[in-house]
Amino acid sequence: MFVWPKSIYTFSVNWRTAATGWKLRRKRSAIRQQEQTFSNLMRELSPATFWREAGVECNLAYPIFQSRVAPRSPEQLAPAIARMKRGEAGVLCPGKCSLFLSTCGTVNGHSNHVPVTEPLRAHYRRAAFDTLLYYTVRARHSGVFGGRHLWLGGSAALKPVEGLAAASARVAEAPGIAAVDLPLWMERHVYEPTAEIAQIEDWPTRLNAIAGRASGLDISLFGALPRWAVVFARTLLERSATPARRVRHLQELWPNFECFVHTGVPVGPFYEELRELLGPTVRFHEVYAASEAFIATQDGEPGAGLRLMADAGVFFEFLPLAEFDELRLKQLGPRLIPLAGVTSGIDYALFVTTPGGLVRYALGDVVRFVSTEPPRLIYVGRTTLRLHAFGENVLEKEITEALTTVCDRHGWSVANFHVAPLFASNRTGAIRGRHEWWVELRAGSVETPRGPDIAEKLEVELQRLNPNYAAKRRAGIMEAPIVRLVMPGVFQHWLRFSGKWGGQFKTPRCRSDRQVAGVLAQITNFAQD
Repeated sequence: MFVWPKSIYTFSVNWRTAATGWKLRRKRSAIRQQEQTFSNLMRELSPATFWREAGVECNLAYPIFQSRVAPRSPEQLAPAIARMKRGEAGVLCPGKCSLFLSTCGTVNGHSNHVPVTEPLRAHYRRAAFDTLLYYTVRARHSGVFGGRHLWLGGSAALKPVEGLAAASARVAEAPGIAAVDLPLWMERHVYEPTAEIAQIEDWPTRLNAIAGRASGLDISLFGALPRWAVVFARTLLERSATPARRVRHLQELWPNFECFVHTGVPVGPFYEELRELLGPTVRFHEVYAASEAFIATQDGEPGAGLRLMADAGVFFEFLPLAEFDELRLKQLGPRLIPLAGVTSGIDYALFVTTPGGLVRYALGDVVRFVSTEPPRLIYVGRTTLRLHAFGENVLEKEITEALTTVCDRHGWSVANFHVAPLFASNRTGAIRGRHEWWVELRAGSVETPRGPDIAEKLEVELQRLNPNYAAKRRAGIMEAPIVRLVMPGVFQHWLRFSGKWGGQFKTPRCRSDRQVAGVLAQITNFAQD
């Protein structure tokens, strides 16, 4: 197939950058875009049997949709998705679906499958390109398209659905799907690694193959989860060093490297190490995306929040986190609100209606708007990955911010961490205990830390960030936290043990049970107090 020279596409990107900048400056356009998106999705999904029976109709007015159609969790849609995997047509979307994405399973320990329809693939392509245009608007030039773009994600291999050997359905990892569905011009002129390397399933083998190829390329953009970006950068720098030359950072290998795209988890704990490994002038660009859809993208300075992608074909709804109850989702439908009803400073559980056949789908994420015009938000955490065993309701963002603040103040560098409740026996039957922090620091700190010292400082920060936690501590419902400093490699061992080593996988920052902490205790031989 004929592909135009790269110069033609570079000219097109310049024009698209200008158009995107104009679009982002328009006032109150996001609400109108969401209204149009809702109408389009009702028309597209109304023929599907599942949604027709649930009350979805073409030209359905939003107030009726709000009261009639119940929100649903991934578990509640799993039987319908299983029917689609067996080849049944017209279940959640018109026609058949033969491709599914496997989510990373951070919340419940196992992956869910998300149907990837043709309209959803179009959403992925458009939204992924738009995230780069948001960057070129920020940078005020499109020079990043002059080099190659290296993406470090899940395997692009398409595998049969487990237990359905006779079916034609295939499963891919997210974000490995990007390599499966690239426009030809991006595959030819921009995207790295090659399709052959991207399909390698074994993570260490794929990592080394990517490093071997990338060292000789003109890379201008690199995208990855922060944790795996650190692993890859260290691997590549070690491979590139010679007895006569020590390579300090990636910009020495790639002189035109200007943009690091990060997603998946807050970059805060990794920022200083990434800055050192990537290079002094590399811009960080945050993208908030899930397997189900792209959500938001950075369009300004880091503290300004991420711009909601209101015109990318996904309809967003929000439920105040204080009202969220996964066991009562069907009753909560009228409480969900569209973009027009949100308020800054409130934590919301996020629900999406997508071109992939998901309607009022509980994404499991918690967001907080920092502004409504334009709509910019921050990722706060997961609806289930928060600490509430003692009624404290501490969010992932607060945990991350507390640890990052303490470590930055003392020159400590975090490799990984996890927080869980540690329960104490009580004759009255009341639930009491404390937070148990599992922290892996990197070597080379100016000040050698001790667990009790870190715990004391974390206590101060967390009480400052979360008044509810402070109240529980004053009332004696919770005891002071305990910090377990673990040897390097402990979290790597947990990831390997859990089958989550590499690509799209990450360690849960916190849980209100001991699913992760119990394994860490076994690995490290720490005994519970």
